[in-house]
Amino acid sequence: MRVRSGIRRLVPGTRRGRRRLVQGVMLACVLALAPATWLHTSTAGHLRTVADVPARDVAVVFGAGLWKGRPTPYLAHRLDTAAELFRDGRVRVVLVTGDNSRAEYDEPDAMRAYLVERGVPDTRIVSDYAGFDTWDSCVRAKKIFGVDRAVLVTQGFHIRRAVALCRAAGVESYGVGVAEPHDSVWYYGGVRELAAAGKAAVDAAFRPDPTFLGRQETGVTEALASAG
Repeated sequence: MRVRSGIRRLVPGTRRGRRRLVQGVMLACVLALAPATWLHTSTAGHLRTVADVPARDVAVVFGAGLWKGRPTPYLAHRLDTAAELFRDGRVRVVLVTGDNSRAEYDEPDAMRAYLVERGVPDTRIVSDYAGFDTWDSCVRAKKIFGVDRAVLVTQGFHIRRAVALCRAAGVESYGVGVAEPHDSVWYYGGVRELAAAGKAAVDAAFRPDPTFLGRQETGVTEALASAG
């Protein structure tokens, strides 16, 4: 009974007030969905599969966590896809970008070791140790490593945000989304993407510098030269 009376107090008593309340709720819903809508429209035509993605010099693989120093299953699946792209000749160099903000946590080196185990030559792998989030990885790929065109590799629920942000950072991108079983991690990732879409829209609009920019690096250029 108290709950019902509380709800009644929240609802305006006049028809005009109720109409304004409904309009306000509708506006809030539109604003909440706008970033997700932008992600879908801005990436239309830029999502591919391993079989039909256009060949590019560089694949960018985004970090997704470590477990006891090894890639988590989701990160391993991204790396497996990148290795397949390399073996198929669709990419010549793999840029692994992740978190190495502390000495005991090194995503890029773990990613590199995993790729080498699967036949990708060490000389064809380049490490970005300051890819602290998707925007940082995209900006650094462009400004630090000189990547103008790339194939992006990540899970399906993240691929639109990755493509939209890299394109906003100046990297002409196609995305390959890795399929996963719809388990608890997948659902968590999907919900997280709804929240992350807002930050992505802000990053694309204002284009802030990444957490760490630093000097330009020649790793991608040298790796491509070694490829012949």
